[in-house]
Amino acid sequence: MRIRRVTASALTVVLLAGCSGPADETSPSVPPLVSMSTAPNSETPSPTPSATPSVAPSETSKVADTLCVRMNPTLVQTTLGVPVANIQPKAPPAELDIPTYDVCQFSLSASPNGPVLRVGVSVLPATQATLAATKKAYLANPRDPALPAKVGQGGYGTKTFIVFLLGGKLYKLSGPQATAAKYVVLAQEVVRQAPGLPDADRLITRSECDRSTAAAEKVLGVPAMARRDGQTLAGDLVCGWVTSTSVISSSARREKDAKALMAPIRKAATSQSIPLGDEGYVDTATGRTTIRVGDDKIVDLVPLPARKLNPDLMTQFALSIVPRYTR
Repeated sequence: MRIRRVTASALTVVLLAGCSGPADETSPSVPPLVSMSTAPNSETPSPTPSATPSVAPSETSKVADTLCVRMNPTLVQTTLGVPVANIQPKAPPAELDIPTYDVCQFSLSASPNGPVLRVGVSVLPATQATLAATKKAYLANPRDPALPAKVGQGGYGTKTFIVFLLGGKLYKLSGPQATAAKYVVLAQEVVRQAPGLPDADRLITRSECDRSTAAAEKVLGVPAMARRDGQTLAGDLVCGWVTSTSVISSSARREKDAKALMAPIRKAATSQSIPLGDEGYVDTATGRTTIRVGDDKIVDLVPLPARKLNPDLMTQFALSIVPRYTR
């Protein structure tokens, strides 16, 4: 397969998730929303053919062809019983997990920090074995019972998310608490809208991240199969190197009292100090590296799966990437 390489700055929007990650950053300048609101209804609608959401010409140019654009916003709104379902034209960073997902989002309230529905599609191809592995990983530390989901080629879900296989990709929808049945309704809408959706490029890169590729791939142990570089809504750099079974990423989060949040990390028996930022530590049990920059920024370097790594590998990766966050 020929892999095309594009820069993140040239990409308008790609799909991705989820769970915790850099996509949850709070931005001081919230991107515009494409309004799709109608009167809320608490009843779960029966699946019906979806209409393409109408947007003003000036807005259309800002929104790429994502699942969020194709999905029926009224169905999203009424299924979840929320006031609005607004497409966010500016996509969040990829959900850098195993698997990694490209995501788009619906804002579900008028508040810039309110709940969202994240709609993700896996960056790399997936099989039944991939689906089984993700379910096994979730069941190792479940927050809610995982129920079988009869959608696509099978999946599982809870009252806050659903994951399913369709056409060689995994899809994930996550958002506010509802019911497993309501997330199945939303997943069925994805099944209707996914055919014909263009595949995103495997390599979405930024030059600031390219400089750390050699160090990142030493942590992975193999060359990256995909790249997902971008930025948080607060404007901080996100870098991601992805394989089918592992990920290494860097991102930053803004915190009101970063120094206080570092206290438990500083005191942990598995923390090894490194001379970066105002203070930095490698967790020798998981490989996770945490660096404080000033009073309001924390840089996270996260290898997945979490595992015992040679601290020198993470230190070399940190030395290569942290200067991008301290300028």
